[in-house]
Amino acid sequence: MNTTRILDLLPHQLQKFPQPDCLAAKVNGEWVKYSTQDVQDKADQISLGLLKLGVGKGDKVAIISMNRPEWVLADFGIQQIGGISVPMYPTITVEDYRYIFNDAEVKVVFVADQELYNKVAAATAGMDSVREIYTFDTVQGAKHWSEVVELGKRDDPAKLLPLKAAVSPEDILTLIYTSGTTGSPKGVMLTHNNLMSNVMGTEPYVPVDYRHRALSFLPLSHIFERMLLYLYMRIGVSIYYAESIEKVADNLKEVQPHVFTTVPRLLEKVYDKIVAKGLELTGIKRKLFFWALELGLKYDTRENQGWWYNKQLELANKLIFNKWREALGGNIRAVVSGGAALQPRLARVFWSANIRVMEGYGLTETSPVISVNRWEPENNMIGTVGMAIDGVEIKIAEDGEVLSRGPHIMKGYYKKPDQTAEAIDAEGWFHTGDIGELLEGKFLKITDRKKEMFKTSGGKYIAPQIIENKLKESVVIEQVMVVGEGQKYASALIVPSFLGLQDWCQFKGIPYTSDEEMITRPEVIDKFKREVNKTNEGLAQYETIKKFKLLPKLWTIESGELTPKLSVKRRVITTKYGHLIEAMYS
Repeated sequence: MNTTRILDLLPHQLQKFPQPDCLAAKVNGEWVKYSTQDVQDKADQISLGLLKLGVGKGDKVAIISMNRPEWVLADFGIQQIGGISVPMYPTITVEDYRYIFNDAEVKVVFVADQELYNKVAAATAGMDSVREIYTFDTVQGAKHWSEVVELGKRDDPAKLLPLKAAVSPEDILTLIYTSGTTGSPKGVMLTHNNLMSNVMGTEPYVPVDYRHRALSFLPLSHIFERMLLYLYMRIGVSIYYAESIEKVADNLKEVQPHVFTTVPRLLEKVYDKIVAKGLELTGIKRKLFFWALELGLKYDTRENQGWWYNKQLELANKLIFNKWREALGGNIRAVVSGGAALQPRLARVFWSANIRVMEGYGLTETSPVISVNRWEPENNMIGTVGMAIDGVEIKIAEDGEVLSRGPHIMKGYYKKPDQTAEAIDAEGWFHTGDIGELLEGKFLKITDRKKEMFKTSGGKYIAPQIIENKLKESVVIEQVMVVGEGQKYASALIVPSFLGLQDWCQFKGIPYTSDEEMITRPEVIDKFKREVNKTNEGLAQYETIKKFKLLPKLWTIESGELTPKLSVKRRVITTKYGHLIEAMYS
């Protein structure tokens, strides 16, 4: 059948490869599975229930929840009647919720649990536009989502046929608000065709099919995991939702997935844990571990390093790396990484261990994938974000900005024609705000954010992200922000990885008291000096970090220093720690 709209994916899967476990999640310690038929039936019932509540074509319905099957059922229920879903992060503030409900004119809200229900109730107080709030968990005094299903059960599914038929590929499927690191959130309008083009454009590069399972834990409210949900549905991959980020390690062992998507931060944590375990080993075992690691760090997807290297790597895979694959469930065919830059050393080590990492790139406004590194080693260049996917054009502007054009580009920002015109030029090129280059004329390498580069008083441009990513390779550094706009030199605010620091202190026999106190200890400050100097060695003289300050608390979404995508809000941090920054220059 012809799949031109996202809502066609369910009947397509039902016809081609109906799954007994189309979606699955853990409830009270047991994996509860929904077959493809269950998903279609429930989606139909939600569609009919929403119609009874007065929701129709073009109306907005919000979904605020961690990943779970109900999220997907609501999503399909909304789109089948031509409604527009407005997914939101569970972690944003009551003020942000209120702003989005108003701006998007949301009529009905689905929320996960008690805590979110309280936040949404507070955000919608005195708001006439929001008619109903339904919860996925049972919450005292709140309406449960099953009430929408019950309303729908009393109606004839045939009623939906003309409504489904009336949805056009150019209709808006979803409105996704991007918090950005500045200003109020902007609603990105994405059509069925935007997402469908991305599904079809990435499908040829996916090394899994209807016989395989995916573990999902990146938020569905974010376009990356959302597009993958649709891609999995199109090719019949069963989707298992992780219980939480903390439980991912356990869920990998239980589900034994063949694919998952991740952000680099999680791969860094996996790597750091593995290295910490290696440090606990003694004697020959320890020697073998670090021998394997050294080999892995030299790996290159596009270079055969000869018979001797390959023989050693084969042995390392039998003795050491097989345990890494077991920790990921033993079946992993590919890991797709996006959302931020992946450190090349991580890509090298995982590839050497036969865990193929496919790093890609894109934005909410591009539905999201612009480019991706392929599964075959010869089409995967470590240190880049790969080649354009089918149907997508990439161009580098004169100032180095990455531009993209194609069916994946958003319809625009909701109610913001000026900002839309600023982002998409007259020739249809979307301006990403990222600086990059094309290696070999086809592999895209992102070097920095256009807005985040700054100039020193000596007139030299500094790209902070590259330096920050380099510093974060240290096991004792968790977060970094490089500063120095208009100053003589660059400095850095550093949040230690306190677990890494504890391990180091234990190794050095330094008694650990508290995070606050440890970062004032001379021997600890010296350790960080050495880490900074190590990074400085690979930098141009004008880029080197001359001073740094250690901070005792992690930056979080809740405390306002990170966006929901975990990007650093530079303006907020600059204001909050202004006195410390000044002190580094006074």
